[in-house]
Amino acid sequence: MRLRPIAAVSTVAVSMLLLAGCATATEPDAEETPTTAVDLCSAIAEPGDASDAVSVEGEPGTPATASFEAPLEFTEPQVSIIAEGEGDPIEAGDFVSFAFTVFDATSGEELATVGYEDGEVLPAQVSADSGLGQMVGCAAPGQRVVAAIPATDSYGPEVYVLDVLGTIDMTATGEAQDVPEGMPEVSIAEDGTPSVTVGETATPAETEVAPLKKGDGVTVGEGDLVLIQYHGVRLSDGEVFDSTWASGAPISYQTTGFVEGFQKALVGQTVGSQVLTVIPPAEGYGEGEINEEDLKGETLVFVIDILGAQHVDQAAAE
Repeated sequence: MRLRPIAAVSTVAVSMLLLAGCATATEPDAEETPTTAVDLCSAIAEPGDASDAVSVEGEPGTPATASFEAPLEFTEPQVSIIAEGEGDPIEAGDFVSFAFTVFDATSGEELATVGYEDGEVLPAQVSADSGLGQMVGCAAPGQRVVAAIPATDSYGPEVYVLDVLGTIDMTATGEAQDVPEGMPEVSIAEDGTPSVTVGETATPAETEVAPLKKGDGVTVGEGDLVLIQYHGVRLSDGEVFDSTWASGAPISYQTTGFVEGFQKALVGQTVGSQVLTVIPPAEGYGEGEINEEDLKGETLVFVIDILGAQHVDQAAAE
């Protein structure tokens, strides 16, 4: 069974997947441009006969059951709010945790329930022109909606009962850890931006990893999708070569999309952790003469904040 990503309800993609399957593999120096919009509250689709016809049982924040007279007929997205949230409304650019149960609008069959267990779905950035934004608008945590999503060339018409669980922090929130001697010195600005002093750090034979904070979330597995912030400097001169803090938003990719040393820094860590890693050239971008054009020959130092993880069934993905 294959479900559409939330991105498929809009012409503008949200950079996440709802179910295990695939992810674009890129190196951690890819530039990311955050998707934002001014009027998030007006982004939510209007209710209609289809979304209003769905009867839902179950408390928000738990898996729902829904009943309706199938098939439902609709050609435009429709969203009915069936439970209001509480607290601060989400804003454009926020990363939102959510969960949903999805049904086939033609047959009424339940297709999947996703997001109510840790590690099932990544938080997604919300904007007025994203599919998630059109489903929840500027909801407060706890809001539950029924969304009727029309068919596309790739997917049939579907009905979502979707819960907004909350927003996530853009920095690691775990407990501070002692750092081994010989590692670079890290300081954190008030907004969470790291800075690194390499000092007398030597190039290790293999990647060295030291948790700066230990989170209590799910453990990242090989091939999982992760949502991360990172800050990378060259050991040779301490200069920053890439940073999501500078580009303005975290990124989400599979662990296998990164160089070997970066993978070692992620796999086995827990969500909420901040990790310091020193990666030798052989486990980075390769041996060679150091130059200013690329990272070949460089020993790399990263500070990585692990904000979310989504487990991927490797057998199903292959």
